[in-house]
Amino acid sequence: MSFKGKIVFITGASSGIGAATAWAFAAEGANLLLAARRASKLAEVASRALELGAPAVHSVQMDVRDHRAVQQTIDDLPPEWAEIDILVNNAGLSRGLEKLYTGRLQDWDEMIDTNVKGLLYVTRAVVPGMVVRGRGHVINLGSTAGELTYPNGAVYCATKAAERAINDGLRQDVLGTPVRVTSVDPGMVETDFSLVRFHGDSERAAKVYKGVKPLSAADVAETIVWVASRPAHVNIARVLMTPVQQANSLLFHREG
Repeated sequence: MSFKGKIVFITGASSGIGAATAWAFAAEGANLLLAARRASKLAEVASRALELGAPAVHSVQMDVRDHRAVQQTIDDLPPEWAEIDILVNNAGLSRGLEKLYTGRLQDWDEMIDTNVKGLLYVTRAVVPGMVVRGRGHVINLGSTAGELTYPNGAVYCATKAAERAINDGLRQDVLGTPVRVTSVDPGMVETDFSLVRFHGDSERAAKVYKGVKPLSAADVAETIVWVASRPAHVNIARVLMTPVQQANSLLFHREG
């Protein structure tokens, strides 16, 4: 499947997996519609995407937690950007690593509002157009955390379990249309994920990856492009990917 002339919409595109996915699709000749909260970072990603081969990039500052802003963003797209072919629901985060009974309510709200409600808001705004046009692919970012809960991460794991249920439910709901739905569920990926989780504590974040060669954002992006490039009659329902040194969200083999 060629991506030339296709519009790929990526949320959370200012860094990490979102940025890597933008660059991977750019190298395939796709037109990129990029959204994130940090406009300056998004501009840097867009500039690099053009260098890598994207014919055109349209960036929008958007917080997926704001359902009115999400819908308004989609409604206000210029006509040449309105017909989205591929949606990559990447925006997401983890906050805190505490026992459930000592967790911070603010952290819970941010994770639920972004990972679950934000996913729903963007999907609700974009997918109706795909159904009407008779084409489209929704790729949601899940996690190994969605299939196996780990200690001190109950709320984050719950949000990724919800992503898995939403992904599977959407695939059922679009049955009878040509729209495809995929969940890409990575394990340990070295991005700013842990730095965000620990509220900027770089020393604590670095310990997460100690003794393990994790996945890179580019590894995940390559997989996202692969699932999107399958023939139109093929739907990859779910990809679970981990580093070789990780068996699931609980078990790791750490060198040294």
